[in-house]
Amino acid sequence: MRSDNIKKGLERAPHRSLLKAVGLTDEEMSLPFIGVVNSWNEVIPGHIHLDKLAEAVKAGIRMAGGVPFEFNTIGVCDGIAMGHTGMKNSLPSREIIADSIEMMVEAHQFDGMVMIPTCDKIVPGHLMAAGRLDIPTIVVTGGPMMPGIVGDEPRDVISLFEAVGARQNNKISDQELKILEDCSCCGAGSCAGLFTANTMACVTEALGLSLPGCGTAHAVDAKKTRIAKHSGMKILELVKKGITARSIVTEGALDNAIRIDMAIGGSTNTALHLPAIALEYGLTLPLSRFDEISKETPHLINLRPGGNKFLIDFERAGGVPAIQERLRSKLYLDALTVTGKNLDENLKEYVIINPRANKEIIASLDSPVHAEGGIAVLRGSLAPDGSVIKQTAVSQKMLKHSGPARVFDSEEQAMAAIMAKKIKSGDCLVIRYEGPKGGPGMREMLSPTAAIAGMGLIESVALITDGRFSGGTRGPCIGHVSPEAAVAGPIAHVREGDTIEIDIPGRMLNLKISKEEFEKRQRSWKPPAPKVTKGYLARYQKMVGSADKGAVIE
Repeated sequence: MRSDNIKKGLERAPHRSLLKAVGLTDEEMSLPFIGVVNSWNEVIPGHIHLDKLAEAVKAGIRMAGGVPFEFNTIGVCDGIAMGHTGMKNSLPSREIIADSIEMMVEAHQFDGMVMIPTCDKIVPGHLMAAGRLDIPTIVVTGGPMMPGIVGDEPRDVISLFEAVGARQNNKISDQELKILEDCSCCGAGSCAGLFTANTMACVTEALGLSLPGCGTAHAVDAKKTRIAKHSGMKILELVKKGITARSIVTEGALDNAIRIDMAIGGSTNTALHLPAIALEYGLTLPLSRFDEISKETPHLINLRPGGNKFLIDFERAGGVPAIQERLRSKLYLDALTVTGKNLDENLKEYVIINPRANKEIIASLDSPVHAEGGIAVLRGSLAPDGSVIKQTAVSQKMLKHSGPARVFDSEEQAMAAIMAKKIKSGDCLVIRYEGPKGGPGMREMLSPTAAIAGMGLIESVALITDGRFSGGTRGPCIGHVSPEAAVAGPIAHVREGDTIEIDIPGRMLNLKISKEEFEKRQRSWKPPAPKVTKGYLARYQKMVGSADKGAVIE
């Protein structure tokens, strides 16, 4: 066992003494040591209950004959960090989480680990560490929040972000906004739609790193506690068999995960996180692979923000295994999972509990919600290295659009113009210097996109940025434009009034100016002064790579 490095032999008497100082017995010294990697904190609704899940995981580990050691990581709530300078810290926290897990596990030589994350950057940070460390690993994602109910309709946090625009446009009253504020987010769990947190939970299950059913089991459901206990028990089996994270996450598993992501219409942030995760498993995942799989994978369930269903509906319909069953013929069925069995064996054990919900909520391959999957990759003179859009959340009216550029050098500038009602139907908002280096930190643009939706412009205004979007964004919003403005990408040379051409079916994003004019602008461009000059973000700004390759530290 790896843990023998800290507990076995004459020379390890001091180490054993220190372990005994935390309460270990001689009998426990002979058992596998399992790290319980918990991202619990008192800030994030999606994490407020993870202390209880950790207790369940530890109970399972003990039942199976192991010794659990719990430690914590940091975690950022994207919703609370949204729309201000705090969002600069969200994506960079992914790397800190992965690094901190590496430090703890390597220093203490755990034999395996059970990871307990929930939200947007925290899940990918855990998955990256799992690949880097390559020890037996199971992930227990914390589960979605139940939707709130207002006006007899289910609501979520996106209802609030869009309500801000609606209130500014006098479409709702102060009282209606206050009721939404009080009732939309009703307790523990990740936000109730298919935003980044829940997308990543489903992707983790599709990769094979969570037990079947984990991705959509809700935070308040005892099913989640049972999954946590079973995960604690199962990790001992993986340790005994030597099934490590890299045994599970292969090229076939990545393709499976992307296909599930496309079928459920997940967040565009997966196009940022999965390439970064793949790198830690010794694999390469080009952005083009998302588009290839999307073109041959139908969109099968219409979840928020593009549709009107919530994660609780997806759970009732059977969750990730139900989508896998629909797509069985398109999946790599030999992929190993943390059950110790391959995907084909897992699906043979799958039982449809709610057949009517399964049929009504999840479409068939013959009659999908959309013929193609959730994400499209657009390229062209404005994004030669690629950009991404959640095409299943775009109105048919905006699949092709051409309009004048309205150029802003920060999210704050754009938001001020939107709230001042200076953005008109047909405009193409360009928000630049918000990329991985330019931000720094590649902020999400949910506040501007939600305000546009709340003002009724979602079917007439496009938004293009080298930043990124929340999984809750809907409409013709194109992010991850690469190369970014801070490294003199074409988006740095757009000027007010330039015509921008968008063709989502044709996968095109073009700036309609002459080659001579573009080259003239290139020659006159000067890099802006860094927005951050000290601390972690300053170091991050120097080392981070391009969004099309996952915005990883190089």
